[in-house]
Amino acid sequence: MNDLPSFVISTLQATVRAGTPLLFAVLGTIFTERSGVMNLGLEGLMLVGAIGGFMASYNTSSLVAAVLVAMLAGAVLGLIHAFFTVTLKINQIVSGLAITMLGTGISGLWGKDYIGVIARRFNPIKIPLLSDIPYIGRIFFEHDMLVYISFVLVPVMWFVIYKTKAGMTLRAVGESPDAADAKGINVFAVRYLFTILGASITAIGGAYLSLAYNSMWIENMTAGRGWIAIALVLFATWDPFKALIGAYLFGGITALGLRLQAIGAHISPDFLKMLPYLLTIAVLFFTSTDALKRKVGAPASLGVPYSREERT
Repeated sequence: MNDLPSFVISTLQATVRAGTPLLFAVLGTIFTERSGVMNLGLEGLMLVGAIGGFMASYNTSSLVAAVLVAMLAGAVLGLIHAFFTVTLKINQIVSGLAITMLGTGISGLWGKDYIGVIARRFNPIKIPLLSDIPYIGRIFFEHDMLVYISFVLVPVMWFVIYKTKAGMTLRAVGESPDAADAKGINVFAVRYLFTILGASITAIGGAYLSLAYNSMWIENMTAGRGWIAIALVLFATWDPFKALIGAYLFGGITALGLRLQAIGAHISPDFLKMLPYLLTIAVLFFTSTDALKRKVGAPASLGVPYSREERT
């Protein structure tokens, strides 16, 4: 029994780490989908972020450069997705799946020479005073810099979306591009901007996997986290604070499964690995209809290409 608090604290600490890549992916997608552009390419975006960041870290030994390269790699794929969906107006689901396949292929090609090598990584940093708070300090304030950035990004994004003119413009484009266009807002520019920005933030989630969560590049290291993040966007109802809760919920399931295996619990490891994906399926099942998506707060124009010539 004396070991119980230590077990709980270590599990919650691992929950934060396991939830961080999901949190970046969900936050980035919230920006993109708030503009009305659906993005199912998260797996590909995370993979190019992971390999791009790892390559930069290995070749420059600069973690700042690694994160910037990861964001740039994500932004390029985001630009491609925006071109397909905003300019060419092709089906957004098809484009997102293409981005996933493209990102997976690129990461496999670029990463083949980096399998098994070690690059500079983010190490935990204890925040003075805050890390000394009983229980809370160990859980939240003994992590690496990317975790702390994710902490800050949540309220910043919430403020931008709900309390700034840019956020009002973003929500207007996502809800009614016709009305936004009539008010003089450049719908296409807004969708391009937030699709690219969202993709770059999502890519940081991939970089976290190769630069903090693990210490080396492993092919397909996202292991389906991009698909989980898609369900989490629905779970979070496109809200940054709810995204934090959802990411840590899923991260907690992963962390608990690993901890139970470590202490020799008589539970099938395959079942424990399945839990996050079972929960993902459940979320997708209960939010699969358009009516329910609207009820939980989905942008009204999500997934619908905008054409000025077809304005009503």
